[in-house]
Amino acid sequence: MSKENIFVVEDEKNIQKLIKYNLESNGFRVSTFDNGEDLLEKCKEMTPDLFLLDIMLPGIDGLEVCRKLKENSKTNLIPIIMLTAKGEEFDKVLGLELGADDYITKPFSVIELTARIKAVLRRASRDNCTRQDTIQHDGIVIDDSRREVYKDDRIIEVTLKEYELLKMLMLNKGHVLTRETLLEKIWGYDYFGETRTVDVHIRYLRQKIEEDPNHPIYIETVRGVGYRFNDKVSTS
Repeated sequence: MSKENIFVVEDEKNIQKLIKYNLESNGFRVSTFDNGEDLLEKCKEMTPDLFLLDIMLPGIDGLEVCRKLKENSKTNLIPIIMLTAKGEEFDKVLGLELGADDYITKPFSVIELTARIKAVLRRASRDNCTRQDTIQHDGIVIDDSRREVYKDDRIIEVTLKEYELLKMLMLNKGHVLTRETLLEKIWGYDYFGETRTVDVHIRYLRQKIEEDPNHPIYIETVRGVGYRFNDKVSTS
């Protein structure tokens, strides 16, 4: 059985060694880096199955590393878990806005960290198994075999969560999906975030696919409930 490879960026050597030892004890292959620059350089040669990024790093911080990974077509669909010692909502929300899949606050238990990693990898594997080739409505097209989004034949750069969110809405076009449903289906039962996470990702998605994000025609807000992909939209 192949072992998932995890890239860990953590500048505190004791924590780095603790994470590496315990993840390898759980069957993962682990590569560690002291800073974000070294990780980004390594990604030119090979990519992992998951990134574990500390936010507070020398040089470029973990949030900037996350941003660069999501802007790179080789790494933008690889799951990311953020580590933060601050425990501040600002860091968590910003990390999720940039495309991180989950976060965990220091100090953390190794058991919890391992469980979070396994959960994120399960969701990524499940998503890979449930693709359908093409989902299309009006000018929006999802090529699920390539995990690409097009609008009017022009490719739109989206993060993994934005992609999953758009796919879920389009597969259920015309139906209202609550924030809780979207959070559960896309982030999973064991995700500890809040429904505001959904609103943040919807806002960023609208900026990419709507002509006027302040007056969306594709993704409608159903006040007090959630969101709906407009099945009657026509921009022609």
